[in-house]
Amino acid sequence: MSDKEAATSVRIHEIIARRWSPRALDGEAEVSGEQLRALLEAARWAPSFGNTQPARYLVGLRGEPTYKLILDTLTESNQSWAHRASALLVGCAVTRNDKGAVPYAEYGTGLATQNLVLQAVAEGLVARQMAGFSRDAVRQAFDLPDEVEPLVVVAVGVRAEPEVLGETRDIDRENAPRVRVPLSEFAFRSWGNAAF
Repeated sequence: MSDKEAATSVRIHEIIARRWSPRALDGEAEVSGEQLRALLEAARWAPSFGNTQPARYLVGLRGEPTYKLILDTLTESNQSWAHRASALLVGCAVTRNDKGAVPYAEYGTGLATQNLVLQAVAEGLVARQMAGFSRDAVRQAFDLPDEVEPLVVVAVGVRAEPEVLGETRDIDRENAPRVRVPLSEFAFRSWGNAAF
């Protein structure tokens, strides 16, 4: 298996360079309780606006009822590979607290989830974030209060050979090189005037 390390213009931290979102997961591998706890601690210590800490996670390990509930909320295409994940988590944002609307709740949950994903890499795991799920199904399955918004499902596990995906198209997509826009189209001194 290739590691698909990011091709960058300068050296970046290996955890960031090695982070990517595979679908090919080992259906027998387990995430330990300590690893799962480390992922959630990393998420818990993410920055947030005014220390509002809006991120919350629903957590299911393979074989647990919570895992099945989360899996059932995914689109069919995501279910086709995510059932091999060792853990499934739903990242939610608390959008209101006793002071009113929580500013930048989605942004704070995104920061927390990125911490979680990078900690997964540090633990020798992989994590893939998904928007392909039913927010209404999550809300109903977990009886979420109105002020809690499910934003993302994260599959965590151990990489497997792409062939576990079965379909040639899926295997080819898993093996394809990672691509990003060049830095010249990403960072500007003024709009359209490349910073690098």
